[in-house]
Amino acid sequence: MTRLLVWRHGNTDYNAGGRVQGQTDAPLNARGRDQAAAAAALLASFHPDVLVSSDLSRAHDTASALASLTGLSITPDPRLRERHFGEWQGALLTDIESRHPTEYARWRAGNPSPGCGIESLDDLAKRVVEALQDAADLAPGGTVVVTTHGGAARQGCGALLGWPNEATRTLGSLRNCHWTELTDRSRRVGGTGWQLTAHNVGVPSQN
Repeated sequence: MTRLLVWRHGNTDYNAGGRVQGQTDAPLNARGRDQAAAAAALLASFHPDVLVSSDLSRAHDTASALASLTGLSITPDPRLRERHFGEWQGALLTDIESRHPTEYARWRAGNPSPGCGIESLDDLAKRVVEALQDAADLAPGGTVVVTTHGGAARQGCGALLGWPNEATRTLGSLRNCHWTELTDRSRRVGGTGWQLTAHNVGVPSQN
């Protein structure tokens, strides 16, 4: 059985300030670094075999907290970056809502291609699911930790499970430094492939 832990990065000032990050390289703030250290201590108990991360610093630095405890090297993968938010990157959500009300409403409603240069959900899912599967293939039967971003994690996990966008949307957003656990039982007799084992798991005191 292969276990895949898809871990969202720690808090940033963009998170705290209500700004859209997308692929902007916003660093962890002090709270995010504390979250990463606490979550890493819990994740280390799973004895991971492989550690793969988005190459954006907030994800890579989150992964570094686990690397320092386990001695694992971090394999960077740009396919694990967050959804590209086009014209909205770096902007406040409140400003976006007032300046682009039609596109904002489409995005909130789950439209896969809301406009304003935002990466489509299908394109996001395609690149992230490929990265997740490639990461899992690095340790068949082992435990793989992948550090990524909230939107990327949800869309990639949904695609790995074979869910349509409507079903993927029912997954709650990952909190900072929380993770989704997937297991692949296809190598067992009668296995059925990837299954959702747990979602939004993390240190209980963290929000």
